[in-house]
Amino acid sequence: MILTTNEIKSKLLDIKHGRIQQGLKIGIEPIDNHLRFARNSFDIIIGHSNVGKTTFVIYLFVVWAIKHGLKFIIWSSENSVESIVRKIVEFKLQKTINEFTNEELNESLEWCDKHFKIIFVDKLYDYKELLTKIKGIHNAYPCDAALIDPYNSLVKDKSAFKAFGGHEYDYTVCSEFRLFSQENNITLYLNCHGVTESLRKVYPKGHEYEGFPMPLMGSQVEGGGKFLNRCNQLYSLHRMTQHNSEWMYTELHVLKIKEIESYGGKPTVLNEPLKFRMKPNNIGFEFCGLDLLTKKEVKTTLDL
Repeated sequence: MILTTNEIKSKLLDIKHGRIQQGLKIGIEPIDNHLRFARNSFDIIIGHSNVGKTTFVIYLFVVWAIKHGLKFIIWSSENSVESIVRKIVEFKLQKTINEFTNEELNESLEWCDKHFKIIFVDKLYDYKELLTKIKGIHNAYPCDAALIDPYNSLVKDKSAFKAFGGHEYDYTVCSEFRLFSQENNITLYLNCHGVTESLRKVYPKGHEYEGFPMPLMGSQVEGGGKFLNRCNQLYSLHRMTQHNSEWMYTELHVLKIKEIESYGGKPTVLNEPLKFRMKPNNIGFEFCGLDLLTKKEVKTTLDL
């Protein structure tokens, strides 16, 4: 498909006159300055194992579902359907399932079914099979985004892997993920781990976090920088799970935004991530930052 001159001109005029639809906001300015929901995008979330990538992403999905009515598909090979649903309904009501009334449980499950379709992991999928599965659900129940969690749980498509080799295979998969999101009007989120070498990258001597693992950079994704190259947005989630007090804080580093004009946000400053605090009983997160005028720390609950 080749765009005509008039089609190109129309798109340029949309940019000139500010008619580009930007990413959807949460409603808290420091967050909205960096993090948005982008439509028809291929976005990657990276982070060390066990920092809570899946939990945090699902929480964002719940926030976007409540604030904007968005709908999501989730394939998470490392989590059962019931554990994912539990996270969703607890995030929705901001309390543990043990505190639910029967009526609250029924209503929240109905809401969850309306906004989330969760793929039961009953087999190993390669990327083609999983995209076919997602497309089938999307055609039946139109959704705004899908989560693939994590990439290294997908088995290799043997014929493609044999034809391309590992490096080109990953490039092909990422390219197809990106095309799939554009052609099917759906955003794809892909969770990825880091390479083994990244675990040895610790804060240097004299730093306040001396000896603790550093956040993943784009070059440390398992499989290499090709993931950074192919995605629209790249986010790095980090948590110091063994720190005696910082373990409850999740850092969000926005490393790449392909088109800032259409996205609306911008990458976070180096070593100045968005910082979220886990709520008691893991029923959500609070945004922890600095008041822009007083420079004093504030804690703002994401109002659902």
